[in-house]
Parts: sequence; structure tokens; C-alpha cells
Amino acid sequence: MPHIFSYSMTIKEMQEAVDRWIGDIGHGYFSELTNMALLTEETGELARIIARVYGDQIAKPGDLTDPRQNLAEEIADVLWVLTCIANQTGIDLQKAFDDTLKKKESRDRNRFSPKK
Repeated sequence: MPHIFSYSMTIKEMQEAVDRWIGDIGHGYFSELTNMALLTEETGELARIIARVYGDQIAKPGDLTDPRQNLAEEIADVLWVLTCIANQTGIDLQKAFDDTLKKKESRDRNRFSPKK
């Protein structure tokens, strides 16, 4: 079986790769509601790592063997589920992100003052 994923891809290619994986291996998307619940779960796992690495909580022994790797994995899991939700609802993530950058550039250009 050929590889579905490239190790360097655009957002569009990422959406296409996730869609191929869902079709070929995952046997279809979960419902949007289930994916929203999964996004909440994955975001919670990301929050747990942030709280233990950058916040005031202390990790239990063996909880975080490699904090940067754990953080990267959880961010990627959130991105995966967001990509699934975008795919199944017909959202072009590249366009949505480009639109957000334009909004940030125009609306927020002078909103924040430099740190002193």
C-alpha cells in the first residue's frame, strides 16, 4: 500500500491526506458531534500537558517522559480532529486561515502595544 502522507505538505494536502486516510483506513468520518467531543478530549489532553510543563501543576512520576514530544503529539492530535471537522463540513482550511491572517492584519494591526 502506498503511503498516504508526505512529511511536508500544504494545508490543502493535509486535508486531502486526512480524507484519504479516513476513506481508506478509517472507513468514514465520525459524526460532526462525535468529532467535536473528540476535539474537546484532545484539547483537554493538550491542556493537561501545558498545565504540567508550563503551569503550576506537577507531573506525576512517569507522566511526561518527553514533554516536548508529548506536547507535539497532542497539538498534532488537535490538528487532526480539526482537519476532520473541516473536511466533513466542507471548510477549506487554507482559505479560512488566509482570511484569518488578513483579518488579524487589518483589524488588529494597532491593537496591541509593544511590550515595555
